[in-house]
Amino acid sequence: MLRAGLGRRSCLCGGGLWRSPRPAAASGSASPRCPGALSGASASPRNGGGARGEGAPPAGASNVKPLDAVKILDLTRVLAGPFATMILGDLGAEVIKVERPGAGDDTRAWGPPFAGTESVYFLSVNRNKKSIAINMKDSKGAKLIRELAAVSDVFVENYIPGKLAEMGLGYEDIKKIAPHIVYCSITGYGQTGPMVQRGGYDSIAAAVSGLMHITGHEAFKTKDGYIVVGAGNDQQFVTVCKILNLPEVSKDSRYRTNTLRVQNRKELIDILSTRFSEKATIEWLQLFEGSGVPYGPINNMQQVFSDPQVLHNGLVMEMNHPTAGKIAVPGPGVRYSEFAVSHPKPPPLVGQHTVEILKGMLGYEDDAIEELLHTGAVAQHEVR
Repeated sequence: MLRAGLGRRSCLCGGGLWRSPRPAAASGSASPRCPGALSGASASPRNGGGARGEGAPPAGASNVKPLDAVKILDLTRVLAGPFATMILGDLGAEVIKVERPGAGDDTRAWGPPFAGTESVYFLSVNRNKKSIAINMKDSKGAKLIRELAAVSDVFVENYIPGKLAEMGLGYEDIKKIAPHIVYCSITGYGQTGPMVQRGGYDSIAAAVSGLMHITGHEAFKTKDGYIVVGAGNDQQFVTVCKILNLPEVSKDSRYRTNTLRVQNRKELIDILSTRFSEKATIEWLQLFEGSGVPYGPINNMQQVFSDPQVLHNGLVMEMNHPTAGKIAVPGPGVRYSEFAVSHPKPPPLVGQHTVEILKGMLGYEDDAIEELLHTGAVAQHEVR
């Protein structure tokens, strides 16, 4: 569940978020005007426009990104939050990822698979970000978070409700020092209620929502893999039977309608499974091509990344990582009329940009930074 708090100096207007100029100190103020949307390109398709397979902008168009100059303070970990802030980074926002010194985001240790020593899971959802390593349990570390919030536009977190408030970093705390902030909380169960203290993961959501109970995810085993076929109506079922060369099944009174097919599911699945097992996956894919019936193979990761449609749509992004070397990760699935997501920055090492952020965003001098490093309030990763 996503909850966002809008401060006084942000407004939603004209279909977009407009951000008023941010003062150097939290005590400043500005009167917002509503020009309609963030400056830059519109994400809406133009009339008569078509999809561009490689995601390239139209000839002569500017490649200014919609969220250029917007600063995101990212306190999220694992998947939902990092994926959301990665999308904002793709759109041009400067994303400051706050991590624990040493271990960093939980998913840095999730593996295998690993690319060198780096978790593939982490690499897949953390491009286009800078990492600052801060010990938020240290009072100096919590102070740094508040200072960063004061010069940021958006604050995103996915902690258990109430956890950040205990550190003086809840919405009410941040709103006092950064009244302009958009504060976004991502939780499994919301901000209140009997289950509010539970963590949320996609597999848990699929279970408690009943999704796992009502879906079969039926896949048919072929000679060398698996295929999924979705006959959504009676006519498509007849088409499937024709492709499988089972005309007698489509005429069988037990399978004439969807209701009857559900009632006699076990017998029908046995018949279909036997036939699918007689050919290789590629043979079935060729037979179903152009039939109008939804179908597809169950791919492994290598097959996913080499799929012709995936490559055509530009859904694989390559970049050079400081320790893992050349990596390929899934790219954004959205295309824009005025710009293309290009030249992505690789996922950062833990604390790779700590000193850079303290100097560039907060104006800290070397001696103050050295003190923070010495006390363990922050950490800097040296890229070799």
